[in-house]
Amino acid sequence: MIRRSCVIGTGSALPERRVTNEELARTVDTSDEWIRERTGIAARHIAGEGETTATLAADAARKALDTAGLTAADISLIVLATATPDQTFPSSASKVQDLLGATNAYAFDVGAVCSGFLYAIATADALLKTPAGAAAGGRHRALVIGAETFSRILDWDDRGTCVLFGDGAGAMILEARDFPANQADTAPGIIASRLHTEGAHNELLYVDGGPSTTGTVGKLRMKGREVFRHAVTNLADVLREVMDEAGIAPAALDWVVPHQANARILDATAKKLGLPPEKVVKTVQDHANTSAASVPLAYDVAVRDGRIQPGQLVMLEAMGGGFTWGACLLRS
Repeated sequence: MIRRSCVIGTGSALPERRVTNEELARTVDTSDEWIRERTGIAARHIAGEGETTATLAADAARKALDTAGLTAADISLIVLATATPDQTFPSSASKVQDLLGATNAYAFDVGAVCSGFLYAIATADALLKTPAGAAAGGRHRALVIGAETFSRILDWDDRGTCVLFGDGAGAMILEARDFPANQADTAPGIIASRLHTEGAHNELLYVDGGPSTTGTVGKLRMKGREVFRHAVTNLADVLREVMDEAGIAPAALDWVVPHQANARILDATAKKLGLPPEKVVKTVQDHANTSAASVPLAYDVAVRDGRIQPGQLVMLEAMGGGFTWGACLLRS
């Protein structure tokens, strides 16, 4: 027998306020043409009063539960990936647990910035496959969420970074299921994951504050050209690692759902692997970079518009500050 963590429900949530490039240009020294040419972004959503990382996460989770036909009581584990928690502690995952009424679940946050959802889904997958990973009478179901309110750590005077980001949340529900070993090539679920960290590049993408250093939240700082160069190389490499582990070629992939950082990074990574652009799910034009939320948000969009169908091979990938990066291959 083989055990796989299968995606049985997805959901996403965006703040009510949508900000176009034209609106942003009224307060930031930029233009729609400048942003589109360099990033492919046309608009983003910005959290308003009463909208937080936890509330967006809970909204996305409710939609995922509805899709799966489950209630919060059916969830045994909540893993929330975020770099913008509601509080230093307790975890935003614990707030989501309370908002949902998921009293049977244990919950915690994962911090790996834009790669956070890849770290969260790999963590949940590992836990679901162990006896200790189940709670509440053996229910092997995890709610995995990426949620961010990056607008609250942006320097709005830095046009090179503030135009890149938006707020939002995406969620997946995983359920551990057993399949005969001879169905390994066709069974749904997570097939392989790879994660990496290279802390030497802290100064290329970071926030200039923190509880134990400045006692402040700080603002996002980024050296965009260097990040771009590392992103294309690292993402192409980790995609090859996962495909090699799974024994597949790029042509076998039905979809790639990448971190929605920049349209040029998406295009360059696909070109380096020889992937046709029509196989790459892109939502960066509508949502900008939502950090840990971008992969599950884009996945949910592609499920709901009919692109991602049951039985297809889907590759998830992301890179973020740290540097952290990773990829996950699953069959939908």
